[in-house]
Amino acid sequence: MALELKEYGADRFSIAPMIDVTTSAFRRFTRIMTKRSMLYTEMIAAEALVHGKLNLIAHDNNELPCVLQLGGSDPQKLAIAAKIGEDCGYSAINLNAGCPSDKVQSGSFGAILMKTPDVIASCVEKMQSAVKIPVTIKTRIGVDDLDSFDYTVKIVKTIYDSGCRHIVLHARKAWLNGLSPKENRSIPPLDYDRVYAMKEMFPDLFITINGGILTIDDCLLHLKKVEGVMLGRAIIDNPYLLSSVDRDIFEDGSEVKSRENVLNEFADLCEKFLSEGHRFHHMAMHGLNLFNGCHGARRFRQYMSAHMHQENADASLLLKAYQKMQGA
Repeated sequence: MALELKEYGADRFSIAPMIDVTTSAFRRFTRIMTKRSMLYTEMIAAEALVHGKLNLIAHDNNELPCVLQLGGSDPQKLAIAAKIGEDCGYSAINLNAGCPSDKVQSGSFGAILMKTPDVIASCVEKMQSAVKIPVTIKTRIGVDDLDSFDYTVKIVKTIYDSGCRHIVLHARKAWLNGLSPKENRSIPPLDYDRVYAMKEMFPDLFITINGGILTIDDCLLHLKKVEGVMLGRAIIDNPYLLSSVDRDIFEDGSEVKSRENVLNEFADLCEKFLSEGHRFHHMAMHGLNLFNGCHGARRFRQYMSAHMHQENADASLLLKAYQKMQGA
């Protein structure tokens, strides 16, 4: 189902799907700082949803807009899972065709799909026929020795011809053998120019660029070439970066909250999270780097890390950690 670019407003800035990071708790935390950004789930195996494990995609309405990212290579199962995601209220469905981990390779999905672009196209076509919301792809510019410019064109064209009009391109290739997932995020060289070239070759394709983007200034430079930017690890290292996204990326006139205001709202969110029956550290862990770059940030992290797993830990711990940070 081809959609007009204007329907992708929130995708101007998005937070990358990350295993064990982009949980519902993480997404609720980020919404303190940005209301406009597109959020993503972790990659969820389509097989799990087909077998009824809907707890994996439970979410709060204030997390929206949010994309459900699916992993799989069976078009029929992906279509069923996509429909489940649509019925659960997600804003779009994304197919992971770029994750290089051993786990997804053994399941014949993720980055290994780049070796069979026709399979990606079959999956996309089946998913699009099952839902009315956008179906998008996250992939890389190449895989193993299939990393030429022409091969990138082949992948993008095959996806384009399937009817998909939004691709998230990580500007590195993936090495499936010899590099860990962590090394795959840094060792293969970045090639932003190749991503820009895809935009020139497919002008009506909405392209989100991903990989090595660290600052808002970086984002603004990329947005002169493509429609969207996606940040991942930079948000883990410096979540407060999100506080200026709505003002600087979306230009919506939002005021930038101080770190102290974010901390106070985070404490309220942690109390709500606890009242829902969750463990404190499952939320608190996402705020460990809130003061990254500030004097005393290490003391804040150390105090939180030492105490947040305790049975009686609650939101008051955040304020105690803040006092420690200030040397009190």
